[in-house]
Amino acid sequence: MTLHPKIAEALGATPAPPPGPLDPAVLRAAEEAEVPPLAQRLPVHAVQDTTAGDVPVRIYTPRAADGLLVYFHGGAFFLGSLETHDHVARSLANETGLKVLAVGYRRAPEAAFPAGLQDCYAVVRWAADKLTGEGATLAVAGDSSGGTFAAAVTAMAHDDDFDRITHQVLYYPSLDLDFDASRYASLRENAEGYGLETAVLKPFNRFYLDSGADPADPLVSPIKREDLTGLPPALIITAEHDPLRDEGELYGERLTAAGVDATVRRYAGAGHGFVQHFSWIPEYHRVFAETRDFLRKEPS
Repeated sequence: MTLHPKIAEALGATPAPPPGPLDPAVLRAAEEAEVPPLAQRLPVHAVQDTTAGDVPVRIYTPRAADGLLVYFHGGAFFLGSLETHDHVARSLANETGLKVLAVGYRRAPEAAFPAGLQDCYAVVRWAADKLTGEGATLAVAGDSSGGTFAAAVTAMAHDDDFDRITHQVLYYPSLDLDFDASRYASLRENAEGYGLETAVLKPFNRFYLDSGADPADPLVSPIKREDLTGLPPALIITAEHDPLRDEGELYGERLTAAGVDATVRRYAGAGHGFVQHFSWIPEYHRVFAETRDFLRKEPS
């Protein structure tokens, strides 16, 4: 399927990035400028800004909350915020019926690896103690680099014998930060013209890698973890026209081979970032219903 026409139209109207080295402050300001005012956002029964230890978090509570989902926003480890992904968290809360805890983790380059990952893991441990009880759903979810953190956090929890995480939801995750285009066909097939381009993967992730994140480390590239047994059930959402498509789908295959209940869904006509940028399109908004159904499914 070709790129969805509404996505193609939006990409055609997007100005080219400014020439020269990437400036985190400029790119962050541009993202924040696109956030709609509060009055225009999807209503949720209750929204609260607070902290989990020293980490800023935002708690979204639907009317009949049953369980908890901890959500890590994407943004190549240096972009994204509680504000830029507020609409994603609101949709997750309303659709799943779970309380959603969005994490404002520290970002590169100001915070060196593994600061952001440590924040995410610490918040999950805090939430398990403060916000939900034994036996309740405690899911982790993330998009793009947030999906990296979600996968890494489940591995950290498993290695620490912390067995409270019940599900992991990875939206077009970045699971292999070795960006050699020979590694995956999707890096070549979707290299140009679909929003995220293969050529920008290295410069956009440079802030994280230069801060000490080693692509060979399974906490940086979760697909490099040798033993995937014992990890929680996974829903992996990929996009047809995403350079990162194949690594997400391979990770699902490896989880299944390790005995983990893993569901992989490829969204036709979509590119990287569609949950953040294009979930207003009905056929892509259903990702939230699919997440709900996965979280409610009885373990196999």
